[in-house]
Amino acid sequence: MKKINLIIILLVHVNITAQDLLLEDCYKSANINYPLAKQHDLLAKQSALAIEAIKTEKLPSIDFAGQATYQSDVIEFPFSLPNTNVDPLNKDQYKATITMNQLIYAGGLIDTNTELKSINLKTKQKQIDVNLYQLKQQINQLYFSILLLQAKETLLIAKLNQLEIKIKEVKAGIKYGTLLPASDQILEAEILKIKQLITENSLNRASLTSTLSSLIGTEIANSVNFKNPEIEIDLTSEITRPELEVFELQKEQITKTEQLTKRQKSPKIIGFAQGGYGNPGLNMLDNSFQPYYIIGLKLNWNVFDWNANKKQRQSLKINKDIIDTEAEVFTLNTTIELNKQLSEIKKITQFIDDDKTIIKLRKKVLKAADSQLKNGVITSSTYITELTNLYEAENNLSTHQIQLLLAKANYLVIKGK
Repeated sequence: MKKINLIIILLVHVNITAQDLLLEDCYKSANINYPLAKQHDLLAKQSALAIEAIKTEKLPSIDFAGQATYQSDVIEFPFSLPNTNVDPLNKDQYKATITMNQLIYAGGLIDTNTELKSINLKTKQKQIDVNLYQLKQQINQLYFSILLLQAKETLLIAKLNQLEIKIKEVKAGIKYGTLLPASDQILEAEILKIKQLITENSLNRASLTSTLSSLIGTEIANSVNFKNPEIEIDLTSEITRPELEVFELQKEQITKTEQLTKRQKSPKIIGFAQGGYGNPGLNMLDNSFQPYYIIGLKLNWNVFDWNANKKQRQSLKINKDIIDTEAEVFTLNTTIELNKQLSEIKKITQFIDDDKTIIKLRKKVLKAADSQLKNGVITSSTYITELTNLYEAENNLSTHQIQLLLAKANYLVIKGK
């Protein structure tokens, strides 16, 4: 098992330090490296020790006892027997015993108790899985925020490259007198502004990447490329959240606790053997140190408990109903969240269609502005305005595309995929 975990850790590490980073890599890394994940093994060790302790009840128990007493009076015979000479008992008496008890029958109480411990372990481990699963929402927010900054940087660099090409054309126009002087300075100012935005964007990305690295427990280099995930949503599949598994395990816990409670009323048969050495021994008339032993069976059975056991089991059944209502509420709230997410997906999809139409129009306008700038019909400021309009339209499209991916990713997380 340790070898498998080591292989997984190495694979995740390789993916995260490679040139491309996938969203799934972040999920896997968080499940392995987040501090809470360590409790899986700790709980398993704790449960194993508890089960071993319970199973020892099937083994014989050995007790040693010693006693020395002095009493104010002892048994005396009020008459004398003919032809006998019985010494009076000593008032100081001594006894040392070794007693062994062996449980023979307990109505399956021990086995049921060990089964309950195993279910308790599964429930606690699944609750850890729930807490780790909830990290996906945080990972999504960070991952797609970085994707937005990454896409924005790509557009800024493209705009910068276009302006650097354009400024060469403008300077040539100024040189040959086709464009007014100082036309290039407006472009140079815009270039400096874009470089500032690229620097700011890079710092923001580094900050978010550092936060994501801390969350998933693995260092992510700034040179890593965050890839857009390919996400398909299935509207027909059922909700498979780990919380629902916790509810089922909690009901299993109650069922097993009911069985344990019922079996606590079962009769218990215990075999015992006692060996001793004392003065007096079992023969009270022999006033000397003697070895002795006793072998026998004991029966313990609480026949009547005023229905306390029955009422405990009835209370446990009510707990089952409470868990059912909690599961129903959780499913209802999850369904509402899924519907909200679907509405968001539809809205963003419509925005993307509009963005594509706007970009086509903006490109036509910019093409015309480019021709007019070359011919001195418009100023550099007007050209920059149209270029910025196209950049904003492309940025809106890129933003909406990533927002759509985020909405789909959140939809899958809400559904339990």
